[in-house]
Amino acid sequence: LCPEVCRQTFGAKAGFPALTVLDTTDPSAVLAVEKKGDLKKTLFVVSSKSGGTIEMQSLFKYFHARLETLKGENAGENFIAITDPETSLEKLAHQKHFRTLFITPPDVGGRYSALTYFGLVPAALMGVSAPELLERASQMARACAATLPAAENTGLKLGAALGVLAKAGRDKVTFVMSPKFASFGTWVEQLIAESTGKEGKGLIPVDGEELASPAAYGDDRVFVSLSMERSRDAGLEKKLAALEKAGHPVVRIPLTDAYDLGREFLRWEIASAVAGILLGINPFDEPNVTESKQNTGRLLEAFKSAGKLAEDPPLWERDGIRLWADPSSAAAVGRSGPAAAGTVGELLAAHVRQAVAGDYVSVMAYLTPDGAHHALLQRLRHRLFALTRAATTLGYGPRFLHSTGQLHKGGPNKGVFVQIVARDAENPAVPGESYGFSVLKNAQASGDFEALKNHACRVLRLQLSSSTVKDLQGLVRSLEKVKAG
Repeated sequence: LCPEVCRQTFGAKAGFPALTVLDTTDPSAVLAVEKKGDLKKTLFVVSSKSGGTIEMQSLFKYFHARLETLKGENAGENFIAITDPETSLEKLAHQKHFRTLFITPPDVGGRYSALTYFGLVPAALMGVSAPELLERASQMARACAATLPAAENTGLKLGAALGVLAKAGRDKVTFVMSPKFASFGTWVEQLIAESTGKEGKGLIPVDGEELASPAAYGDDRVFVSLSMERSRDAGLEKKLAALEKAGHPVVRIPLTDAYDLGREFLRWEIASAVAGILLGINPFDEPNVTESKQNTGRLLEAFKSAGKLAEDPPLWERDGIRLWADPSSAAAVGRSGPAAAGTVGELLAAHVRQAVAGDYVSVMAYLTPDGAHHALLQRLRHRLFALTRAATTLGYGPRFLHSTGQLHKGGPNKGVFVQIVARDAENPAVPGESYGFSVLKNAQASGDFEALKNHACRVLRLQLSSSTVKDLQGLVRSLEKVKAG
């Protein structure tokens, strides 16, 4: 996620390679990268701390096979690896004769690794000055030194504020970013959710939500604003002042330029750890991340035998859209069989209206993360907020499984989940496996759906047809016809 933040914040630089971040098993996204440019002139940065994640392995197999057809035994020169010592990826890099290999400190967790090779190598390749990023981080390190009085330690103060506010019920950390730094929210979302969401506790990061009037919010919010100091948005500042006047806590963090990201990576890593300590949890583990992975593995093994993914009959089906739910959500939407009563908007509204004060609604989209889908999912999210007045989050699968997925299953049981999957038009094969990327992605979605149900979470699953844009448009229109309130 750090390379993605750098890509969106700094943009392309003349004379340096363009950076594409492929962080999904969605088949359309995989094929889009293949078609984007000349593979022979593409350098693949294969990154994984453990060296064994199924996403990384599958993507590597796919693109290495394509390079072998173009370059034969020289395919490895188009790859570099970033991983911990003595992982399977390190061995693979030697076996396949990668161009080079970067070994990272094993005692730095993945979500804390922005300022290690994981973040710095892709940033440097696209023309970002790694020394300057590290200099800004060093400035923040000095501002967070253990020798400073607590009241002067900026990372400690931020973490203490978030921890104390969360214990008082204000656990929805809502980010309000200036456009230049909008992507930072995705990175800090993972950091906060995976660090603090466990043992039934946790901060709930809310990124990318449209800002509403103060009266629309309950007393479960704290707002954090990151903006350019010299070019603040007057309209946004007015909205923040109104929130503050209404009694909502507002944290303002001014930035001078893009390289201040180096400061913020470190500030938020320290603050998240401090908040976790105040909540009484270990901010450096992720005990619930493996559950969905294990479910995925079991489903893929069953696929190899049966030739298809196992699934229960849907509770509702109409116009190519199908619906499943956990028992409590099935009761809430009045579904015990696939009878056609009720529109999809009415059923979805009934599901999310299970949210009570202090809950949040999470949209988990196993769709191609492109502009068309994102705009419609944001419209959907805005409508769900209007129906519930609950905080809303949006994540793309399977990426969020390594991010907010820990919070969903290990954090407070305050989530009302909407999983959206689709019938993919294409299913490019994963070399060496009996399944393709569509099967892999849907196994990951099914595995997470199962994990959420096992944790007694309120979750509804919608399966769209292969015409995802059309179906999303219809879903939003259907939901907009449901009365708010």
